[in-house]
Amino acid sequence: MRQTSLSRKTITFSPFIVGTMRLGKWGENFNSKQWIEFVEKSLELGLKDFDHADIYGDYTTEADFGNVLKEKPHLRDEMQITTKCGIKMPAENRPANRIKSYDSSEKHIIQSVENSLRDLQTDYIDVLLLHRPDFLMNPNEIAETFEKLKDDGKVKYFGVSNFSTSQFEMINSVFPLVTHQIEASLNHLEPFEDGTLDQLLMKNICPTVWSPLGGGHYRHKGNSKADQKQDETFRKLSEKYELNNAQLMLLFLKRHPSGIIPVLGTSKTERLEEALKVESKTLEKEDWYALYSAAKGEELP
Repeated sequence: MRQTSLSRKTITFSPFIVGTMRLGKWGENFNSKQWIEFVEKSLELGLKDFDHADIYGDYTTEADFGNVLKEKPHLRDEMQITTKCGIKMPAENRPANRIKSYDSSEKHIIQSVENSLRDLQTDYIDVLLLHRPDFLMNPNEIAETFEKLKDDGKVKYFGVSNFSTSQFEMINSVFPLVTHQIEASLNHLEPFEDGTLDQLLMKNICPTVWSPLGGGHYRHKGNSKADQKQDETFRKLSEKYELNNAQLMLLFLKRHPSGIIPVLGTSKTERLEEALKVESKTLEKEDWYALYSAAKGEELP
């Protein structure tokens, strides 16, 4: 199976990352047996990367995943774990959080990592991302914190999520980042247009992408004529590439030269298998623009 290097010089990832947000309390609420089966099947498919955040499941999903590693500790050596921190939200087990806010202070990052290490039942995190930009963040403080966590062997690599290009540059200029996790899909084309993907391509850093299916389906955006055009475009390309609409949306992202790695939010392993089928396909450039134009609801200028 083809592997993708996020920074092209550091860490190597699978072609898709397995998202965990909807597996716990915020979604399927898997029991222990379901968690183990899902993780083992993902690894069997060659998908070794799992995406977390401390807040998922109101700060419970990391512990749910950690129970898998507690029961089957040998699986840790077969996987890579990404987790995120920096959002503080009110929850039953976070009574000190009065409102939702962002915190990139040394104290908060280090405490978040300690919590994640405990809950995930692991000694290290492969990739730590700042989940949202803290408008009060001090890049030098962040860099020093990342350096300490790296020196202590608690985190191997670092990145950010949902940052602007200037915010990304501010952090990356003082500490090397390996990825930027962003939202992108045929329902959210902004990163193709606002310089986000240009920046990562220029720096030879692969983006990871959340919500690659735009919420699970393709949404019409125009009038009835535009809707008909969109439907026709998907129908023709589905037949041409022998893929369904979801697979076409993934293939659209994978065609970009930045090397986009989608984070799959499904709870069904058959959907993971379905996604892997796009790895043998290459979307022709005109077909990429046909999907892009269909998503915009208009021809290119």
